[in-house]
Amino acid sequence: MALDERGRAAAPKANARDITTFTRHVASMLRAGLPLAQTLEVIARTPARSGVPRLAGALARSLNAGTTFAAALAHYPPQFDALYCQLAAVGEASGSLAPVLERMAQERERAAVQRAKVRAALAYPTVVLLFAIAITGALLAWVVPAFQQVFEGFGAALPGPTRAVIALSDAALHYGGACAAALAVAQLVLLFALRRSHAARLALGKLTLAIPLIGRTIAALAAARWCRALGTLLASGIPLADALTSLTHATGHAVFDAASIEIALRLERGERLAAAMHATSTFPSTIIEPVAVAEESGALDAVLLDVAALAEREVDEAVGILTSVAEPLVVIMLGSLVGGLVVALYLPIIELGNVV
Repeated sequence: MALDERGRAAAPKANARDITTFTRHVASMLRAGLPLAQTLEVIARTPARSGVPRLAGALARSLNAGTTFAAALAHYPPQFDALYCQLAAVGEASGSLAPVLERMAQERERAAVQRAKVRAALAYPTVVLLFAIAITGALLAWVVPAFQQVFEGFGAALPGPTRAVIALSDAALHYGGACAAALAVAQLVLLFALRRSHAARLALGKLTLAIPLIGRTIAALAAARWCRALGTLLASGIPLADALTSLTHATGHAVFDAASIEIALRLERGERLAAAMHATSTFPSTIIEPVAVAEESGALDAVLLDVAALAEREVDEAVGILTSVAEPLVVIMLGSLVGGLVVALYLPIIELGNVV
């Protein structure tokens, strides 16, 4: 039977949760005494819906061919970033790969919990706002035209709010489709620009930081990730200059990633870490001041981890406050929007009843 060449197989796909689970499993098996290559082969034979088995099999083949674990991981940058690879290299060199991987799994799980809290806080107001937009659109598309036909039989001038609602309904019916298409195209263009352009990602990052209340929470979350990643690298024995090269995508925020690059360049020119962080105008003083003290005392890694824990607690508090404030505001906005439309529609009927 002839075999047709189909080209190179697609790279295995795995999301962040899959990689965290993979890291936890590898650490557990290494602690149980299994060699790394055998551990990866076991995971490769484990049925799973994700691409982790294929990924583990590819890593096992690379190890059997003489490649180091960190070098094998570097072939899959979408799943294993520079921070992950550098920590794996340190674990391999020091013979402590299992505890290093276990620590990475813990950090990834902590970051996932933090992201879930932020998303949960934003989910409720987002859903309510979308619901309000849907109700408003339905009223403008179907209810207002029906009332308009009734109003035409009155033969009297309509109140200003009613005329405004009717004009808004006419505009929605005539231009709603075009506006929706334009918004869809704009969204696609924005996503393409964010994927291809660093300047676009940086501009969006600055815009998110400028949002009242929310921007401060986003900055605290990104700063906490940055401090925890750097503290973890330093605690593993990686020099400061080398550690900063792995932080270019550690926070998930373009402004802080750009600040990491600038800090690395300033350190190469001989500046201290705290001074370089201050020069970027990105990090708050509550983080810079402890870092300056830690540089003098030589406990930079421990202080960075402590500062990250404090920043994460501040994020949790801010998320709680935003949630408690956003819920009544969104309900008030929804009630005002729908109530205003209803009042505007029934106002001519009320005035007609008063005349009669």
